[in-house]
This record gives sequence, C-alpha cells and structure tokens, in this order.
Amino acid sequence: MNTSFRAQVAEQAVHWLIESQGDDFDQAQQQALQRWLQADNEHQRAWAHIQQVNQRLRGVASPVVHATLQAPPSPARRRALKALLLFGVASATGLGLQGHNPLPGMLADYRSPLGERRRMRLDDGSLLQLNTRSAADVRFDGQQRLVRLREGELALEVASDTRPLVLRTGEGDLQLGNGRFNVREFDGFSLVSVFSGQARFAGQALLAGQRARFTGHGWQAITPLDRNSGAWVDGMLVASQMRLADFLAELGRYRQGQLGCNERIADLKVSGSYPLDDSERILQMLEVTLPVKVRRFTRYWVSLEPKLS
Repeated sequence: MNTSFRAQVAEQAVHWLIESQGDDFDQAQQQALQRWLQADNEHQRAWAHIQQVNQRLRGVASPVVHATLQAPPSPARRRALKALLLFGVASATGLGLQGHNPLPGMLADYRSPLGERRRMRLDDGSLLQLNTRSAADVRFDGQQRLVRLREGELALEVASDTRPLVLRTGEGDLQLGNGRFNVREFDGFSLVSVFSGQARFAGQALLAGQRARFTGHGWQAITPLDRNSGAWVDGMLVASQMRLADFLAELGRYRQGQLGCNERIADLKVSGSYPLDDSERILQMLEVTLPVKVRRFTRYWVSLEPKLS
C-alpha cells in the first residue's frame, strides 16, 4: 500500500475515524466522509492506512492503549485516541509529524487544548501565555532559565533576572533579554516577533518592532510587526487585507473539525478585528461583509461557498 500522504491529511483521517466510531455519526456525516474520500486519492490512502493502524492498536498488549480504547466517550478519550492513532501512523510510515503529533504536547509541563489559551506566572516573575493547542516545558536552575516550546505558539514577557533566559524551539536556542516576545512553531521554521527587548541567535539580534522566520541557519525575512502580531493574547484575530483562505486557516486553529472555503472565493480579502472565543459569530460576520454563504455538512465540517445572487 502507498502510505505517502501529508501530516495534515493524516490528522483529517484520524478525525473521521473517531467521528465514525461515535454514536451520533448520522447519514449527513457519512455523506460528508464520502465527499472527503472522493475529493483526493491522498485522502483514500490515508483512510485505508488509519483503519489498519486502528486494527493494530486493538491488538497491542498495553494497559494504556487498552484503557484508552475501552474508555467511555469523552473529550479526554478523543484526545488520547487521536494521539495514539497519529503516533501509530508516524511510526508505520515515517511521517514527519512535527507540529502535528500531539504526544509531545501531552507530556509537556504546560499545555493548552484546542480553542483555549492559558496564562501562567513563572517562578522568576516572567509571564508565559500559550495559544490554542500549544505546549511548553520550563526548566529553571541556578545558572539558566530555559523555556522549551514543544508545539504551537507562546507569548513570553521576560522578567529581570541575573540568569539568562533561553527559549528553545525545534530550530535552536534563542537568547532573550528583558522584554516581550511571541514565538510560533511551523514545519521547518519558527516565527519570532519582538515587541520590546531583543532576541539573539548566533550573535545576530532581532530588535523591538521586528519579526522574522527563524531556522537553524539564523534569521530570515526580517519585517516590521504587523497588526495581527500577538493579537491572540487579547483574544482577537486581527486581519488586514488577508486572503479569506488564509483567514479561515487561522480561525480553524481555534475550533474542532475542518474549516475551509471554495477556491473561487479563496482570494477575497478580509479586514477587521474578530473575537476568537466565538468562531460562529465570526462566520456570521463574514456572511454579512463578504459575498459568501456558510455551508455546514456536519458540526465539524464547515465550508464557505460563493453566495448565489
């Protein structure tokens, strides 16, 4: 079997498998699953493989796996089952699921589930905030303060201290001075925003008012901060002439299921400030301000379509 498919598609296949096992999986959801399968051969390959992984998990002699599979339906069971399935897919196919595999986040010191944000004061007085589906470790000792971003996005307001503070991502270690920063992990790079202070890597500084991609080779594409930088901390999604497809991809980070749009309206421009805690209200606002119609195939499968005149 060809097991070549993207991590995003693997997550979608896991979503559909979990939904199909639920007691409320009705005919409308079955039809939505069929539409997803028919949309791309990659979807079909991922679906076939995830069912094989599910069967193998049921034969694993592990108390943890057994307890997860036998647990009554709940949000916690869904998260644990998703983690097991994605781990099984990654192990079997060699998929690079960095940024998608939830297991590192489940083991982190601090984590925030999908759609929620978390705020905590660290022992040194620094303020750490986690965005949706994010996770971080914190290790302080007598010589150094270390914050490790395992997945997702964080905002960090660094308190004054004699010990240096290192922010570690998958791309390397940043040295942060006193100030306020935002760091988000992507596949193969991190995006760093400096609101005050400076961030250094390999002797090069990123200054206040700047943002840049960060890889193991240093800063890339340094630009001024934009209006959306760090707006999630205040519970807002800010857009300025953002493509509708890109806007929905951002909004989709904060809600269950799949959210997208017809390619004919993907390039429509979105501007404004939107409250992240009410994604349904945002969709209603888009229907008012743009020539689009929200189409709901299921609770977890929503698409924006062109509004018929």
